[in-house]
Amino acid sequence: MSNTVVEAEPLKIAYSPCPNDTFVFDAWAHGRVPGAPALDVTFADIDITNGMAERGELDVLKVSYAVLPWVLEEYALLPCGGALGRGCGPLVLTREPGLDLAGRTVAVPSERSTAYLLFRLWAADVLPEGVGKVVVLPFHEIMPAVRDGRVDAGLVIHEARFTYQEYGLHCLADMGEHWESTTGLPIPLGAIIAKRSLGAERLRALAASARASVRMAWDDPQASRPYVRAHAQELDPAVADQHIGLYVNEFTADLGDSGYAAVRGLLTRAAAEGLVPAIAPGALTFP
Repeated sequence: MSNTVVEAEPLKIAYSPCPNDTFVFDAWAHGRVPGAPALDVTFADIDITNGMAERGELDVLKVSYAVLPWVLEEYALLPCGGALGRGCGPLVLTREPGLDLAGRTVAVPSERSTAYLLFRLWAADVLPEGVGKVVVLPFHEIMPAVRDGRVDAGLVIHEARFTYQEYGLHCLADMGEHWESTTGLPIPLGAIIAKRSLGAERLRALAASARASVRMAWDDPQASRPYVRAHAQELDPAVADQHIGLYVNEFTADLGDSGYAAVRGLLTRAAAEGLVPAIAPGALTFP
């Protein structure tokens, strides 16, 4: 009888190359979290990981909260590792300050993104005539398209908050500011999900590993710098630090009551507007 120990297959995980994700997962991805399973990491922008989730392709994924109504039957929402916050919402940018968006063309990075849901909820409140047309463009093309007049406005996320003025653009509206002022809740942006078929015990172990990785990154921020910089090469280090400071916060370590309320609030409002399917009762409950 063989005494060979069979190593468990690494968990297949996908998250973005953005500084907040590489900061959060650095310790875990590099085997520094005691007892955590090994990771087989794929880097992909969130519109790609959203599609992966809908097709059930990987074990663990960073996705938009907006995609949850389509994937919660197969995936569970982890109570940590994601991105919520205050003062960190998507922006609507224009070339001219104060532009009336009624009937205009707006570029968005994805129609299955949280940014898009927040934009549609904002528009429902403040643009009774609605926008004229929504076009989907890759994230990095949106600000140049607005600057060059190919679209009237653009919905941007992440580090664009810190760089849009370099394109000569103006912030017409802050989707997060609108969300916070109308709900009092933090802004739900990106979620970590894992396959329910892994089982409750393993899901709890994954959540513990993610939480430990976040806390290790906070305890020794310098340790993650090489990983962050390797995957954000075009980003100024100071902007990367701002990005991390904005998107990695207490909700990354634990969603808590207000975090869960924010997620439920977003999906309930979006379902009422016909933007997403309604989620089943208890679908957000962690096993």
